[in-house]
Amino acid sequence: MTPSSRRTFLALAFTVLTFATLQSLLVPVLPTIQADLKTDAAGVTWTVTSWLITAAVATPLLGRVGDLVGKRRVFLISVAAVAAGSIVAAFAPTLSVLIVARVVQGLGGAMFPLAFGLLRDALPASALPAGIGGVSAMTAIGSGLGTVLAGPLSAAIGWRGLFLIPIVGMAVGAVLTVRWVPATGERAEGRVNVPAAVLLSAWLVALLLPLSTGPQWGWGSPVVIGLFVAAAVLIAAWVIVEVRSRMPLVDLRMLRDPAVWSTDIAALFFGAAMFGVFAYFPRFLQTPVETGYGLGLTVGASGLVMVPMLVTMATMGFVAGPVSRVLPPRAQLVVAALLIALATASIALAHGLVATLALSAALFGIGLGMGFAAMTTIVVQSVPSTQTGVASGVNANLRTIGSAIGTALLTAIVTGSADAAGDPSELGYEQGFLTLAALALVAAIVVAAARIRPRRRVAPVPTGLAG
Repeated sequence: MTPSSRRTFLALAFTVLTFATLQSLLVPVLPTIQADLKTDAAGVTWTVTSWLITAAVATPLLGRVGDLVGKRRVFLISVAAVAAGSIVAAFAPTLSVLIVARVVQGLGGAMFPLAFGLLRDALPASALPAGIGGVSAMTAIGSGLGTVLAGPLSAAIGWRGLFLIPIVGMAVGAVLTVRWVPATGERAEGRVNVPAAVLLSAWLVALLLPLSTGPQWGWGSPVVIGLFVAAAVLIAAWVIVEVRSRMPLVDLRMLRDPAVWSTDIAALFFGAAMFGVFAYFPRFLQTPVETGYGLGLTVGASGLVMVPMLVTMATMGFVAGPVSRVLPPRAQLVVAALLIALATASIALAHGLVATLALSAALFGIGLGMGFAAMTTIVVQSVPSTQTGVASGVNANLRTIGSAIGTALLTAIVTGSADAAGDPSELGYEQGFLTLAALALVAAIVVAAARIRPRRRVAPVPTGLAG
């Protein structure tokens, strides 16, 4: 990289790392927030659900707006939204105000596709895989880092103090972006396709809401079933509108490329495996010894077991670019999925020793770091530069949907095995982690089986958010 492109990378990587940390920073301290704001478990869960849904909607929409009006401009708007939401959250007097703050923070989900688009515009082609790998690593590292740091930091500065991290991080990130990230790059032509944007937002909400709240509302409840039916209808309507539009929000022809659709399917399963492990691996480590299988680790000790995962994620993210010279990104993605399958299966079947679990965590980190970098590289290199934002946004969004599916699956399997005292059984955890292993294995098969056609140069369809 040249000095200027290196500065661009550092500015984007730092900002993305800060936001990714915020993704998982709140989950371990939900019981503390519940007690402080005098609410119940179902109520406090909305602090996560509201963020998840907003980020899912904002990621593809603002990614496309960035393609249209300038990626750096929209990136800075996302940064400002996260900072503003964090300030409100830090001083939120009630649960309702905290949920509103989390909705505002969720607009930062657009940072991921916008960052990859900015890298494509600013970095030379030879340095792009390394740049994408590094920022992808920050995405994965931040998600794990929040889980590790939440307990110790909340004990030291309280749960409100946790929001100081994104406030400071976003302020620094904004300054670095203004100074070091150039406002260059080809812009897409078109207008805002309002019907497509409304339908996309509607089906995302209708799908993610029951996936996130199913355990509380009941999977067989009329509301949950009704929302799933509504999601199916809205998806069909969205596809029809996109196909018939002369200026689609998402050019569905782009998604028909085998390199793109196979990577998008892999993203769905990677998201399920990642958040399933992030949500339940620490709980598994903290299971009381009295259960007969638990290790009884403290919150701090369980965080230390996850450190090898963070180290290997960082390492693989940064070496994925150079490795692509001998192992293409698609091959890396297959290997990554197989490593994740092996790691989650080993957690299920060989969990008697802390050292063994730490080794499994390290293996999982290798797969996740390599896989994140490979997925983004494949998508960015497979679409026109004017569609980088929305294509990366769709891929990131599928990871978000996958995360909801993975968490819901493990919640159903693990908590469904709980005894009268509320402790999950060993078999429940084993079946849960083996399910994640099976999903990762499917991802490897899908990517390996996709037949990639020789690439042709096709003039991109004008896209936008208006019709």
